[in-house]
Amino acid sequence: MAEDTGDTTYGPGGRGFYGSVTVSERGQIVIPAQARRDLNIQPGDKLLVLGDPAQGLALATIDRLIKNWQGPAAVLEQITQHARDPRPEAKPEP
Repeated sequence: MAEDTGDTTYGPGGRGFYGSVTVSERGQIVIPAQARRDLNIQPGDKLLVLGDPAQGLALATIDRLIKNWQGPAAVLEQITQHARDPRPEAKPEP
């Protein structure tokens, strides 16, 4: 049974529904504050953007992805290398 806490609804296993976001013209979104609090996402944290044609997009920290990964080791190594790349982030388009 889902538990409703304000704008956030929690289901089995603590999974949350935090509402919806709108993609800006620059392709940006805002992660809802309650999601950031629940998942301990801090300013400056790097999130991986994962995609599946059937299920859509998912955001994950590298630590959570490694903990839950059940895919090919080569893909995980590529993701790990990208996530830990010390190069500065690309600057947003003007």
